[in-house]
Amino acid sequence: MTKIAGYRDLDPEEVEDINKVKEVGETLENLINYMHLELNADPRWVSIAETHFQQGLMAAVRAIAKPTNF
Repeated sequence: MTKIAGYRDLDPEEVEDINKVKEVGETLENLINYMHLELNADPRWVSIAETHFQQGLMAAVRAIAKPTNF
């Protein structure tokens, strides 16, 4: 298996935890799509929420994976 630069090998529990974060991401993506398509929500704020959710999920994955690079 090719190692990803800056990342260590993850143990099975860490992989499972990252997959849990990814599942939450799917739920949040569904919420954002619902807000865009079904609600009369302000699209600017929905886009801001989307960006912040994405940033939070990426931070959560990095918190678990603990990459060695910037």
